[in-house]
Amino acid sequence: MKPLKVINIAWQALLKNKIRSLLTMLGIIIGVAAVIIMIAISAGTEATIQEEITGLGSNLIYVTPNMTKLTPGSMQSDGGLVYDDAFAIAEQISGVNGVVVEQSSSQTIKAGDTSLDGVTIMGTTADFPSVRDMEIVSGRYFDQKEVDRTTPIAILGSSLAEELFGDRDPFGETVTVAGNIRLTVVGVFEEKGMVGDVDYDSRLYTPITIVLDKLSDNKFARFKGDRVRTIYVEVDDSVGPDGERSLDDVIYQIELLLAKRHEVTLEEADFVITTQQDIISTKESTTAAFRSLLAWVAGVSLVVGGIGIMNIMLVSVTERTREIGIRQSVGATPNDIRWQFLTEALLLSLIGGLIGVAAGVIGSWLFGQASGMRTVIVATSVLLAFGSAATVGVFFGYYPANKASQLDPIDALRYE
Repeated sequence: MKPLKVINIAWQALLKNKIRSLLTMLGIIIGVAAVIIMIAISAGTEATIQEEITGLGSNLIYVTPNMTKLTPGSMQSDGGLVYDDAFAIAEQISGVNGVVVEQSSSQTIKAGDTSLDGVTIMGTTADFPSVRDMEIVSGRYFDQKEVDRTTPIAILGSSLAEELFGDRDPFGETVTVAGNIRLTVVGVFEEKGMVGDVDYDSRLYTPITIVLDKLSDNKFARFKGDRVRTIYVEVDDSVGPDGERSLDDVIYQIELLLAKRHEVTLEEADFVITTQQDIISTKESTTAAFRSLLAWVAGVSLVVGGIGIMNIMLVSVTERTREIGIRQSVGATPNDIRWQFLTEALLLSLIGGLIGVAAGVIGSWLFGQASGMRTVIVATSVLLAFGSAATVGVFFGYYPANKASQLDPIDALRYE
């Protein structure tokens, strides 16, 4: 029998029971849509995490204390990272564009009659705008001399400037921090928005010496011995896969420098160096495992849909036993019968798969709009879900089709 004729016969058989055919396809529709939506959510989360990490700056290396090597209280006494380590990296390691150290404090800030509680006062260094991809929209940023001199100046995040001064230009205005520390506003950062769970626009930025000397609970002697939790190192764009030097070379040089300064071996290093790609890779491995789990869970719906197809096809074979006998009596071979019912099962799964793909794509978009979460349609997930639906149709449709082909013509004609 010609393939087109087989498809036509199978199609006509499905149209005779439209509601039953639709209900049979429901499991496949749900399964395909679930796979696409689940993977879209996971891929969207992964893309958001990657953007957030790269949004902190480009070509960054993170130097942090190795907490497994530090004894209790060592962050306040000996071991770990100190402020001078940042200067050493900036001055002695080639291929480094900038080095930033940050120290924060949560304080009450007042400007005129406006008072705000719990504002993050971020003490940082002169390279902060370039390393962390922050742009000054009004005024200027402070330089290293002002950091060294503990100059009482401040740069405001865009939303903080609006809360404190409204539409007025805050340049030259005075803000009071912690009740008695007066800072002169010299600039406002361009809006950056949320990066992860950090709102960069609601912060006040000031020389790190202000925070260390006046807002820190532990006021050390100026820089010497001041413990820091993270040193951000921006590597030159020429360093990397296509550059003259590899990122690993820069990291190794930093490791040697800090090990010498801390008088430890590399095996006993009291610091850890990671890159943005390390963080992204760790996050990706987590989300990839989560995505696989979601895909398998959603795939269960496809199996359930396949079982539904098999059950309905078995019922169909029983209902159409006499029809099968008539077709056999006029010359249809067992193979013709097998292909007829197998094609019906395949059509059910393919049509259900197409509807499921449409539902999955639309559902992903609606979920993103309703929840505010980012969703990314992955083309491979669409192909995988649709291909799985076709496979399920063939796998679960074969048994009923084969059973129909093995019916005895005489017994089938006698069946009522």
